[in-house]
Amino acid sequence: MRTFLFLIALMAVISCKDSVNTEAAATTEAEKVNDNPLIMEGENHFKDIQQVTFGGDNAEAYWSFDDKQLVFQSNNTAWDVECDQMFLMNNGDSFRESVPKMVSTGKGRTTCAYFLPDNEHIIYASTHLAMDDCPDTPLKENGKYVWPIYDSYDIFVADLEGNITAQLTDEKGYDAEPTVSPQGDKIVFTSDRSGDLELYTMDIDGSNVKQIT
Repeated sequence: MRTFLFLIALMAVISCKDSVNTEAAATTEAEKVNDNPLIMEGENHFKDIQQVTFGGDNAEAYWSFDDKQLVFQSNNTAWDVECDQMFLMNNGDSFRESVPKMVSTGKGRTTCAYFLPDNEHIIYASTHLAMDDCPDTPLKENGKYVWPIYDSYDIFVADLEGNITAQLTDEKGYDAEPTVSPQGDKIVFTSDRSGDLELYTMDIDGSNVKQIT
Protein backbone atom coordinates (compact mmCIF):
# COMPACT_ATOMS: atom_id res chain seq x y z
CA MET A 1 0.00 0.00 0.00
CA ARG A 2 2.84 2.39 0.91
CA THR A 3 4.53 1.63 -2.40
CA PHE A 4 1.28 2.35 -4.25
CA LEU A 5 0.82 5.72 -2.50
CA PHE A 6 4.46 6.61 -3.19
CA LEU A 7 4.00 5.93 -6.90
CA ILE A 8 0.87 8.10 -7.02
CA ALA A 9 2.72 10.96 -5.30
CA LEU A 10 5.68 10.60 -7.66
CA MET A 11 3.40 10.67 -10.70
CA ALA A 12 1.72 13.83 -9.39
CA VAL A 13 5.08 15.57 -8.95
CA ILE A 14 6.20 14.61 -12.48
CA SER A 15 2.87 15.74 -13.92
CA CYS A 16 3.11 19.11 -12.18
CA LYS A 17 6.69 19.53 -13.37
CA ASP A 18 5.69 18.77 -16.96
CA SER A 19 2.81 21.22 -16.68
CA VAL A 20 5.12 23.96 -15.42
CA ASN A 21 7.58 23.26 -18.24
CA THR A 22 4.79 23.38 -20.83
CA GLU A 23 3.45 26.65 -19.44
CA ALA A 24 6.93 28.15 -19.41
CA ALA A 25 7.49 27.14 -23.03
CA ALA A 26 4.13 28.61 -24.03
CA THR A 27 4.97 31.84 -22.22
CA THR A 28 8.31 32.06 -24.03
CA GLU A 29 6.60 31.56 -27.41
CA ALA A 30 4.01 34.21 -26.55
CA GLU A 31 6.76 36.65 -25.63
CA LYS A 32 8.45 36.01 -28.98
CA VAL A 33 5.18 36.70 -30.80
CA ASN A 34 4.57 39.89 -28.84
CA ASP A 35 8.08 41.09 -29.66
CA ASN A 36 7.36 40.94 -33.40
CA PRO A 37 5.71 44.21 -34.54
CA LEU A 38 4.35 42.45 -37.67
CA ILE A 39 2.11 40.19 -35.57
CA MET A 40 -1.04 41.79 -34.25
CA GLU A 41 -1.84 41.55 -30.56
CA GLY A 42 -3.91 38.48 -29.83
CA GLU A 43 -2.82 36.63 -32.97
CA ASN A 44 -1.32 33.33 -31.78
CA HIS A 45 -1.12 31.42 -35.04
CA PHE A 46 1.74 33.25 -36.75
CA LYS A 47 5.41 32.69 -36.09
CA ASP A 48 8.58 34.32 -37.35
CA ILE A 49 6.92 36.71 -39.85
CA GLN A 50 9.41 38.67 -41.95
CA GLN A 51 8.75 41.52 -44.38
CA VAL A 52 10.60 41.01 -47.67
CA THR A 53 9.27 43.79 -49.97
CA PHE A 54 9.06 47.51 -49.32
CA GLY A 55 7.19 49.90 -51.60
CA GLY A 56 4.71 49.43 -54.44
CA ASP A 57 2.00 46.78 -54.49
CA ASN A 58 3.44 43.29 -54.09
CA ALA A 59 1.18 40.25 -54.19
CA GLU A 60 0.38 36.77 -55.49
CA ALA A 61 3.60 35.18 -54.17
CA TYR A 62 3.94 31.43 -54.73
CA TRP A 63 6.62 28.93 -53.73
CA SER A 64 8.58 26.75 -56.11
CA PHE A 65 8.00 23.00 -55.75
CA ASP A 66 11.33 22.67 -53.90
CA ASP A 67 10.52 25.61 -51.54
CA LYS A 68 13.70 27.45 -52.51
CA GLN A 69 12.22 30.36 -54.48
CA LEU A 70 9.17 32.60 -54.73
CA VAL A 71 7.63 34.21 -57.79
CA PHE A 72 5.46 37.28 -57.25
CA GLN A 73 4.00 40.31 -59.04
CA SER A 74 4.83 43.92 -58.28
CA ASN A 75 4.23 47.41 -59.66
CA ASN A 76 7.01 49.03 -57.61
CA THR A 77 8.07 52.05 -59.69
CA ALA A 78 11.47 51.99 -57.93
CA TRP A 79 12.07 48.75 -59.86
CA ASP A 80 11.49 50.55 -63.18
CA VAL A 81 8.02 49.14 -63.90
CA GLU A 82 4.78 51.00 -64.56
CA CYS A 83 2.37 48.16 -63.81
CA ASP A 84 2.44 44.59 -62.52
CA GLN A 85 5.38 42.47 -63.70
CA MET A 86 6.74 39.16 -62.40
CA PHE A 87 9.76 38.96 -60.11
CA LEU A 88 11.79 36.16 -58.58
CA MET A 89 13.27 35.87 -55.09
CA ASN A 90 15.22 33.22 -53.23
CA ASN A 91 14.08 31.95 -49.85
CA GLY A 92 15.47 34.44 -47.34
CA ASP A 93 15.86 37.39 -49.73
CA SER A 94 14.75 40.86 -48.67
CA PHE A 95 14.35 43.80 -51.02
CA ARG A 96 14.55 46.96 -48.95
CA GLU A 97 17.59 48.26 -50.83
CA SER A 98 17.95 45.87 -53.80
CA VAL A 99 15.87 44.96 -56.85
CA PRO A 100 14.77 41.36 -57.55
CA LYS A 101 15.15 39.71 -60.94
CA MET A 102 12.26 40.37 -63.36
CA VAL A 103 11.11 37.18 -65.09
CA SER A 104 8.35 38.64 -67.31
CA THR A 105 8.81 40.66 -70.49
CA GLY A 106 8.38 44.11 -68.92
CA LYS A 107 5.62 44.81 -71.45
CA GLY A 108 1.87 44.98 -70.93
CA ARG A 109 0.51 43.85 -67.59
CA THR A 110 0.90 40.46 -65.89
CA THR A 111 -0.91 38.57 -63.19
CA CYS A 112 -0.64 35.41 -61.10
CA ALA A 113 2.53 33.42 -61.80
CA TYR A 114 3.14 29.85 -60.61
CA PHE A 115 6.11 27.51 -60.74
CA LEU A 116 6.16 24.40 -62.90
CA PRO A 117 7.32 21.15 -61.26
CA ASP A 118 10.84 21.36 -62.73
CA ASN A 119 11.47 24.53 -60.64
CA GLU A 120 13.07 26.02 -63.77
CA HIS A 121 9.97 27.48 -65.42
CA ILE A 122 6.94 29.55 -64.44
CA ILE A 123 3.52 30.14 -65.96
CA TYR A 124 1.82 33.52 -65.83
CA ALA A 125 -0.77 35.60 -67.67
CA SER A 126 0.18 38.70 -69.64
CA THR A 127 -1.26 41.27 -72.07
CA HIS A 128 2.08 41.93 -73.78
CA LEU A 129 1.03 40.50 -77.15
CA ALA A 130 -1.67 43.16 -77.46
CA MET A 131 0.41 46.16 -76.40
CA ASP A 132 3.76 47.14 -74.96
CA ASP A 133 2.22 49.74 -72.64
CA CYS A 134 0.25 49.11 -69.48
CA PRO A 135 -3.52 48.90 -69.99
CA ASP A 136 -5.68 51.14 -67.83
CA THR A 137 -6.06 49.75 -64.35
CA PRO A 138 -9.17 51.14 -62.63
CA LEU A 139 -8.98 49.22 -59.37
CA LYS A 140 -11.82 51.19 -57.79
CA GLU A 141 -15.21 52.23 -59.13
CA ASN A 142 -17.76 53.99 -56.94
CA GLY A 143 -15.57 53.25 -53.93
CA LYS A 144 -15.52 49.50 -54.62
CA TYR A 145 -12.60 47.31 -55.66
CA VAL A 146 -12.68 46.01 -59.22
CA TRP A 147 -10.31 43.82 -61.24
CA PRO A 148 -10.12 44.65 -64.96
CA ILE A 149 -10.87 41.56 -67.08
CA TYR A 150 -8.87 42.26 -70.24
CA ASP A 151 -9.49 39.92 -73.17
CA SER A 152 -5.82 40.37 -74.13
CA TYR A 153 -4.60 38.20 -71.23
CA ASP A 154 -3.08 34.89 -72.29
CA ILE A 155 -1.07 32.31 -70.36
CA PHE A 156 2.63 31.82 -71.07
CA VAL A 157 5.53 29.65 -69.89
CA ALA A 158 8.89 31.31 -69.21
CA ASP A 159 12.24 30.19 -67.88
CA LEU A 160 13.84 31.85 -64.86
CA GLU A 161 15.74 34.26 -67.13
CA GLY A 162 12.45 35.65 -68.42
CA ASN A 163 12.54 33.96 -71.83
CA ILE A 164 9.09 32.84 -72.98
CA THR A 165 9.25 29.19 -74.01
CA ALA A 166 5.57 28.49 -74.75
CA GLN A 167 2.14 30.09 -75.10
CA LEU A 168 -0.56 27.91 -73.55
CA THR A 169 -3.73 29.84 -74.49
CA ASP A 170 -4.71 31.67 -77.66
CA GLU A 171 -8.43 32.28 -77.27
CA LYS A 172 -10.34 35.54 -77.51
CA GLY A 173 -11.09 36.35 -73.87
CA TYR A 174 -9.55 36.63 -70.43
CA ASP A 175 -7.26 33.65 -69.73
CA ALA A 176 -5.37 34.13 -66.46
CA GLU A 177 -4.71 33.06 -62.87
CA PRO A 178 -3.14 29.66 -63.67
CA THR A 179 -2.22 27.30 -60.85
CA VAL A 180 -0.39 23.97 -61.16
CA SER A 181 -1.71 20.85 -59.42
CA PRO A 182 0.43 19.32 -56.63
CA GLN A 183 1.10 16.32 -58.90
CA GLY A 184 2.38 18.70 -61.58
CA ASP A 185 0.27 17.24 -64.37
CA LYS A 186 -2.63 19.73 -64.58
CA ILE A 187 -3.22 23.49 -64.67
CA VAL A 188 -6.40 25.18 -63.47
CA PHE A 189 -7.13 28.69 -64.75
CA THR A 190 -9.85 31.33 -65.09
CA SER A 191 -11.36 32.26 -68.43
CA ASP A 192 -14.39 34.13 -69.76
CA ARG A 193 -14.23 32.49 -73.21
CA SER A 194 -17.75 31.14 -72.63
CA GLY A 195 -19.12 34.62 -71.88
CA ASP A 196 -18.77 34.44 -68.11
CA LEU A 197 -15.86 33.88 -65.71
CA GLU A 198 -15.47 30.12 -65.30
CA LEU A 199 -12.80 27.64 -64.26
CA TYR A 200 -10.98 25.45 -66.76
CA THR A 201 -8.32 22.76 -66.57
CA MET A 202 -5.67 21.77 -69.09
CA ASP A 203 -2.72 19.42 -69.20
CA ILE A 204 0.67 20.83 -68.26
CA ASP A 205 1.47 21.44 -71.95
CA GLY A 206 -1.75 23.39 -72.60
CA SER A 207 -3.63 20.52 -74.28
CA ASN A 208 -6.92 18.85 -73.28
CA VAL A 209 -8.73 22.01 -72.12
CA LYS A 210 -11.92 21.31 -70.15
CA GLN A 211 -14.48 23.66 -68.61
CA ILE A 212 -15.25 22.51 -65.05
CA THR A 213 -17.70 25.19 -63.80
